[in-house]
Amino acid sequence: MPEAPKINNVSEYDCCGSNSSLDGKNKKALQFIEDVTSNADEVQRRVLAEILSRNVHVEYLQRHGLNGCTDQETFKKVVPVVTYEDLKPEIDRIGNGDASPILCSQPISEFLTSSGTSGGERKLMPTIEEELERRSLLYSLLMPVMNQCVPGLDKGKGMYFLFIKSEAKTPGGLVARPVLTSYYKSSHFMDRPYDPYTNYTSPNETILCPDSYQSMYSQLLCGLYQNTQVLRVGAVFASGFIRALKFLENNWLLLCNDIRSGTLDPKITDSSVREAVMKILEPNSRLADFIEAECGKDSCRGIITRLWPNTKYIDVIVTGTMSQYIPTLNYYSNGLPLVCTMYASSECYFGLNLNPLCKPSEVSYTLIPTMCYYEFLPVNRNSGFNESFSKPVSLDDRENQDLVDLVDVKLGQEYELVVTTYAGLYRYRVGDILRVAGFKNKAPQFNFVCRKNVVLSIDSDKTDEVELQNAVKNAANNLLSFDASLSEYTSYADTSTIPGHYVLYWEISVSRATPIPPSVFEDCCLTVEESFNSVYRQGRVSDKSIGPLEIKIVESGTFDKLMDYAVGQGASINQYKAPRCVKYAPIVELLNSKVVANYFSPKCPKWAPGHKQWLAED
Repeated sequence: MPEAPKINNVSEYDCCGSNSSLDGKNKKALQFIEDVTSNADEVQRRVLAEILSRNVHVEYLQRHGLNGCTDQETFKKVVPVVTYEDLKPEIDRIGNGDASPILCSQPISEFLTSSGTSGGERKLMPTIEEELERRSLLYSLLMPVMNQCVPGLDKGKGMYFLFIKSEAKTPGGLVARPVLTSYYKSSHFMDRPYDPYTNYTSPNETILCPDSYQSMYSQLLCGLYQNTQVLRVGAVFASGFIRALKFLENNWLLLCNDIRSGTLDPKITDSSVREAVMKILEPNSRLADFIEAECGKDSCRGIITRLWPNTKYIDVIVTGTMSQYIPTLNYYSNGLPLVCTMYASSECYFGLNLNPLCKPSEVSYTLIPTMCYYEFLPVNRNSGFNESFSKPVSLDDRENQDLVDLVDVKLGQEYELVVTTYAGLYRYRVGDILRVAGFKNKAPQFNFVCRKNVVLSIDSDKTDEVELQNAVKNAANNLLSFDASLSEYTSYADTSTIPGHYVLYWEISVSRATPIPPSVFEDCCLTVEESFNSVYRQGRVSDKSIGPLEIKIVESGTFDKLMDYAVGQGASINQYKAPRCVKYAPIVELLNSKVVANYFSPKCPKWAPGHKQWLAED
């Protein structure tokens, strides 16, 4: 019977250790998956009991009257299901330096910043040192599964575009940074022993470079130089991989010059990056000529298989909102398999895809029972025509609704994920909507459906309807001095550009003939961006992962025509409301056919690392 990983026995399942053959490590990893999924119910009980017994004296559990109990029944009876806002007072205390056991008996080592936001700022997820062990365990399972589908991956390298993001410190001195930045800077990644499955074309120094241009340039240069050794390519999100290809389109001449001469462009000033790259780079005029010839062609169709001819698949997330990038990836790759390997968040790492070569629309993740304690809140979404407009998920929020355990979910049913973690989250609503697609032994496999309430997303940004409404309201105030008002609006995430950008369709009501100057609408664009959360603004300012926001003015009566179309497709005229976000291609085409003018944000919105209140205290 496999035990849940502990700090003193995680190594028992360290499938990337160096003491056995590669085949032996693969078999050990696959057997671990088999064991924990076959005994999912028992493993889950033991995980919860371990979490609760460790934290029997923490303030949060004592306050709710758990009184040292570690069984599921008592836990569910006395501990409430919570959201981030419910925990924010405790998290603020920890961030301000209170080191007492508020949520967890072990010291909080840092905060992991979520792409989800609260009050316009990134959510802060507490974590402990031990969680790095658990994340490493899940990573160690990925390639043994992949090797079953694509043998021989140990014979070459992976070209992955991996980046760190900015970090800040709370008033109490704890580091706050994204989970991948934390992992890449940890000894688990930086000092990892040689393993053919983690043999990347990018040296660690290029990944850890804080300058996004220098990091991208040097990683791409190393990937091009080792092009015939590359067997798999990828990034975390599909959007990030496409940005790398766009960077190649804009910089291939410089990259070819470096490969031809065996030198590194002077724009790369980071000394550790230069040293690491120069250990790899030698003059290769033949390779430079080949790359130059391919990149100089009229079309970039199939550029991945042209430049990296041995590539077997692209490893990126293309589920959820990332599915909008699938056509672009197919264009660049000549239809290489798109592989989604794992499911994780800032709160916890959850599971992996046991059928990685499936179609993107069929991706399902098997939740590994040792990662945390799982519960599931049944979700009943409204169905009908309006879902074509990306209507946000509405949940039944009855607090007394019974949550379902991991082994008790029903095939085809949708649930919101609720987790209890080793790091101090108890019955926490993650906000992900999952659908049960099948089972691996007794462990369910889930399709990722969507993030709750998100209407717009280009990269890691998540904008919900309330935030969009408030931003549009702020911007529309710029029209008042011209006796004009906003009659109706909707939005669209346009990924036809790289990077993608938000588009707002505005129908304006004007009371006088005086035209509104273009600068006013440009100010409206900027006001919207300034009103958005810090994740969006970081994407615009620092990561360059989101392009300038665009407002398209449509002719009068456009939204009446939108209603006519919806009613013609079966929507009830009595219940119809203008959608606040559109995805459905015919609707986007209708809106674009009515555009009379368009305007872009003239500059980037303001953004700085850290939370506003921390900056104010500094």
